[in-house]
Formats: sequence, structure tokens, C-alpha cells
Amino acid sequence: MRLLYSLIWTVLLPVVLARLWWRGRREPGYRQHIGERFGFYPPVSASRIIWVHAVSAGETRAAEPLVRGLLENYPDASILLTHMTATGREAGTQLFGQHPRVMQAFLPYDLKLLVHRFLRRFRPQLCVLMETEVWPNLIATCQQEKVPVALVNARLSERSLRKAQRLSSLITPAAKAISVIAAQTSEDASRLQSLSGSTPAITGNIKFDVSVPHAQLRTGEAMRAHCDTRPVLLCASTRDGEEALILEAFLKKWPRGNNANNAPLLLLVPRHPQRFDAVATMLAEAGLQVVRRSALTTPEHMAALASCDVLLGDSMGEMFMYYAMADLAFIGGSLLPFGGHNLIEPCAIGKPVLIGLHTFNFSDVTGQAIAAGAALRCADAGCMLESASELLSDPAGRQTMGGKALDFFHQHQGATARTLQVLKPYLS
Repeated sequence: MRLLYSLIWTVLLPVVLARLWWRGRREPGYRQHIGERFGFYPPVSASRIIWVHAVSAGETRAAEPLVRGLLENYPDASILLTHMTATGREAGTQLFGQHPRVMQAFLPYDLKLLVHRFLRRFRPQLCVLMETEVWPNLIATCQQEKVPVALVNARLSERSLRKAQRLSSLITPAAKAISVIAAQTSEDASRLQSLSGSTPAITGNIKFDVSVPHAQLRTGEAMRAHCDTRPVLLCASTRDGEEALILEAFLKKWPRGNNANNAPLLLLVPRHPQRFDAVATMLAEAGLQVVRRSALTTPEHMAALASCDVLLGDSMGEMFMYYAMADLAFIGGSLLPFGGHNLIEPCAIGKPVLIGLHTFNFSDVTGQAIAAGAALRCADAGCMLESASELLSDPAGRQTMGGKALDFFHQHQGATARTLQVLKPYLS
């Protein structure tokens, strides 16, 4: 089955490259370092390398506490942080770009020759895969080269488990070749065990150990002050199709020229940067006054926040700033069946959370947050706007919910230390 998988990869490489170049029209990072995707890298001087793979921006930010823990506990080692997406690499640069012991690279495509070339160049002591990354040729080649593989902060939904079981002849051998698994929850551990045959450690979610960037909080609070008394509703990490649903419900709840003075400032932050312009066009065509975050470069520009309808968050790496600016946050990817996104960051600074029905990628942490009173589930965009309206008009209730969110965040910390203990035997 892996031979067939490799054959398909080989046949599709021209298509993959064409798509890479096409995406590079809007995200130039995809047209950079292309040689790395084929296993070609500059010379490496580090003598001891711990390799951490975080495919995209979310996984990269989740890996931050672990990378910092590895740097602190193993001062003679360098960290190789690899990615598959341009946004992941950009997030890594923002977090570690100036660190002398952190290298970044794109992971090669999952073909044995390319992975072999990568391993021979870096010769890592350990491969650490974040969350759900199981690449059959990568794992098989690591096993051949005697590089242990750890899957950490691991999660596996019921939906993903069913997909893996349909491809069991490909996925099961890869899962069984993983040296150690550190799962987020007991439910994740049970599902992962059914694939790997080994018993994972249960270490919790590393995202609860995230470092809150206080400079971003100060910037967000300063931007909030320019909104005067208007409440701010943040819709974070929205996906294609969700902005239209939110816009329709927003205009129905607060039609322009009708209850405009009572309407909150809608702070809309799409998940993917290539969609910023399309969302801006959609908002303008609806007759809304839109200000883009990228245009707020002076205090005079900031004054526009007092009267605009929508602030479009068209920047990367500033999510904590947006959370600090908001009175409450809706987490996107959950109105439509994308599986939801991380709700831990708003909880980390005590912000109430609203979330939709589709959270299968984060079902456990979402359920825990709802049970703790930190988050509310909303059936659709209209329900979300109604809940937002009620909370925005109830400062005491909003403060109580925010306090529960902060308590929820603190109660689940410590996963990084437990994960480092799991990795310790492989780094002696």
C-alpha cells in the first residue's frame, strides 16, 4: 500500500508544484525555498538537533511552549522547526526568528528519497510530530535511519479515526512505527491506541501553556480605547462561507441606519491571509464602512475605529491583540463543518467565548470549556449574534463568564512539563 501511495505522490508532483506556484500569487512564501520541499538544504553546523514538525500556523504556535522547554532543558541542542505551509513558517519566524539555536525549514514531500535526503542532511536525534501528523514514508524512513519518532499533543477525532481505519493498510503500519505517543485526553489516547497498538501517555494540551505576549495585549487595549464606549465583537479565524453568514445575521440584528448607534464594532479576522481582500470586498459591497488593521498606522488612523462598522483583521501573528481588544470572541471554523479552531487563547486572557456546532477537531477541549461556563454553543450565525447581543448588554454576566474562562485556562496547564518527561528517554 505504501508503494502505491508513493507512486501516487510521484505522479501528482507536477500538480502539487503547480498548485504551490498558484498559491504563491497571494502568499509569496509558497514560492520561496522550493528546493527544501525536495530535500535540498544548505549546510548545517549544529552537532545535536531535535526536530519538531508543526505543519501550519496553529500547530507552530501550539509548539512554542514545547520548543522553549526543549531549548531550556537541552542547552547543547539546536531545534529544527519544520513546516508545510507558508503561514506556519511565518509564525515560526515571528516566534523564534532571532533565536540562535532555532532553525526553520520546509519538510520535503512524503517520498522516501526526499525524506532520506532530509535526514542525512540534519541527522536529528529525535523527530517530534505535533498533533495529527502521520506521514507514512517519513515515519518508515525515520525507522530505517534509527531516528525515534514521537507524536505529541496528539489528538484524533472519531471522524479522523474512521478515515484512518478506511486506509488501515497504509496508516496502521505508520502508527505502529511511532516510538511514543503523548495524547491530549484519555479519549484521544483510546482512539490512538486502536491504531498504534501501544498505550499512549496522557499529557494534556500544550496549548494551555502558551506564553501570553503582553506587548500585544497593550496594543489591543490601546486600540480598544479608540472605540469609545462601543462594545467590540470579535469573530476570529473565520473560514470561507462563514463571513457571509455572519454578515447577513449582523445586518439583520443591527441594520444600518436603524439601530446603528447600538451596534457593536464587528472585528472580523479571517483564518487565511489569501482571503483578506475578498472579505474586504464583500463587506464594502454590503455598504459597510470598513477599516483594515494594516491601515491603522497612526493615532489619527485609529480615530476611525469610533465610527466604522467593521475592523478587518488583515494581519498575521496578532491574534492576542485582537482578543485583548474584544469584549467577547466567537471562534470560527465552527459555523460550517470545518471542525472548529482553538478556543484556549481567548480563555488565557479571560474573554468569554462563543462557538458553533462544528467542533469535531477540538471536541474535548470545547466540551470542557462549555462545561466550565467559559464558552457557549451557538446553533447558527443568528443564534451567535443573539448570544453576543445579550452578553454585550450584560457587563456583570460577561465578567463572570470571563473569570470562568481564565480559571479553565489555569486549571489545564502543565502539559509541556509532562510531555518533556515523556521525551526524556529519547534525548539522553
